[in-house]
Amino acid sequence: MKNSTPAAASNAPYISTRQPLSRRHFLRGTGVALALPLLDSMMPTFARGAQVSSPLAPNAVPRRMFAICNNLGLLKWNFFPTGAGRNYQDSIYTAALKEYRNDFTVFTGVSHPNVDGGHPADVCFVTGAPHPGSGSFRNTISLDQFVAERIGIQTRFPSLTLAVNTQRRSLSCTGTGVAIPPEEKASEVFKQLFVQGTKAEVDAQLVRLDTGRSILDAVSEQAKDLQRNSTTQDRDRLDQFFTSVRDLEGRLQVSQGWETKPKPVVDAAVPVDPASPAAYMVKVKVMYDLARLAFQTDSTRSITLLLDSVSTPVIEGISDVTINEGYHNLSHHGKSEDKLTQFKALDLAHMRLLAGLYGDLKNAREGDSTLLDRTMVLYGSNFGDSNQHVCFNQPILFAGGGFKHGQHLVFDTTQNYPLTNLLVSMLQRMGIEADRFSTSTGTMRGLGMT
Repeated sequence: MKNSTPAAASNAPYISTRQPLSRRHFLRGTGVALALPLLDSMMPTFARGAQVSSPLAPNAVPRRMFAICNNLGLLKWNFFPTGAGRNYQDSIYTAALKEYRNDFTVFTGVSHPNVDGGHPADVCFVTGAPHPGSGSFRNTISLDQFVAERIGIQTRFPSLTLAVNTQRRSLSCTGTGVAIPPEEKASEVFKQLFVQGTKAEVDAQLVRLDTGRSILDAVSEQAKDLQRNSTTQDRDRLDQFFTSVRDLEGRLQVSQGWETKPKPVVDAAVPVDPASPAAYMVKVKVMYDLARLAFQTDSTRSITLLLDSVSTPVIEGISDVTINEGYHNLSHHGKSEDKLTQFKALDLAHMRLLAGLYGDLKNAREGDSTLLDRTMVLYGSNFGDSNQHVCFNQPILFAGGGFKHGQHLVFDTTQNYPLTNLLVSMLQRMGIEADRFSTSTGTMRGLGMT
């Protein structure tokens, strides 16, 4: 695209009276919706900042992460153990996981700094973006997408974004903070993972991938004039941007390779998706099984799962207690004994399902390790107390991944320790060189690796 601005104006020194360059100006006429990075040329002179990127450390062995958020929390007095360290006394809920006590760590006194706002905070579970309840809130990249951008090409699917009973909500966000729509039908995800398409379907997908790469080529060509007329700092940012574009082209090329490779064969039938949202626990179990198969076949290394309890009606299939109210109403129990009894039954059902997930991952061998040894499972909630909409002292269980578990890490319950530090530890365990993520101050204290 030729610059229509007169030569004298386009070659003028960059001063504060010069009109900021519009992102749309560069894309005009291309027919391509590809956003440029935010450049100095697009901003007022006194509103400029630097951007930093982190290099990637190679993975020695496959490492994986599975983040699960139950967005109505757990009854805190039944969740948090007593005592600290390795000799802690189980709570009612951790006792349901006692078979795997040495495979997980339970945390007290952690939360995401400045993540408030009640129900909207669930979308910050793996982003840590502050003040989700504010009118000006904009989310940031989620942990799984940070991972996918760096090692996603190593598997057929860079990541999976799953949900149960959601209203189009998910835990995953792009680099610009845009929510990624979740997959809610396990059967459809199963087919994408394991059911080989016809030759015509594969050929059509290859054409789509090739078209995407061609679009990136066209946009890159039209960027040359922009580079010549930019400041030195902007040219550096554009170099980073076009490097990212080329990386995306490389991922598209790798995707073409995956399309021509046979999908893994598994000894499992296509899952049946329960039609009723009342079959909530069945849906959770199906998603856990799906995640285990995806990891076991190394189809992806990054999965998020939002358990949208807010959108869940009266739950069926709880045998020990009669459930007669919707999940949301039970979470606002007001200390009613009847509601607390029902809520506790739902929490214990979650713990049993989680124990089943731990067991399935531990029973699956991968080389000289178990799948649980190589898979980090982060389970918890945005709520520390859903009855009062408190996003503080979050209930967090962290299992697997080759860490030294079997302990209760206790931090200050009035000045919480940053939960985002755990996300940094997870990134480093994935083989990604990162010292910070979101509001972190470092890695998780007290959590060593084997």
